[in-house]
Amino acid sequence: MTRTANLSAERVLWIEGRARGKSVPMKSNLLLMVLLLFSIVGGSLIYVWSLIQVIQAGYEISSAMKVGRALAEENKRLKVEVATLKSYARIERLAVEELGMSKSKPDQVIIIR
Repeated sequence: MTRTANLSAERVLWIEGRARGKSVPMKSNLLLMVLLLFSIVGGSLIYVWSLIQVIQAGYEISSAMKVGRALAEENKRLKVEVATLKSYARIERLAVEELGMSKSKPDQVIIIR
């Protein structure tokens, strides 16, 4: 009977000792799983954020190129306008018609070198 009591006491200690031994790794495994889950979620969020930044940069580049094309067209238009305003035929016509000037005679021209 004493032997039976000792065996049952050993079993209880062995079972309790094993149960205690498993609870610590269970907490450790749970902590590891939580950290793994947070790192996966964090990595996913960073990945999605970077994709959104790339798309936003693409929109900004597209907008800047559109503005650049508009400015290039304006530049061409202004160059044509300057060339038109500088034309000698236009200046001569304005001088004769609006200012009442006449062409100079050859003896009135003095050439300076």
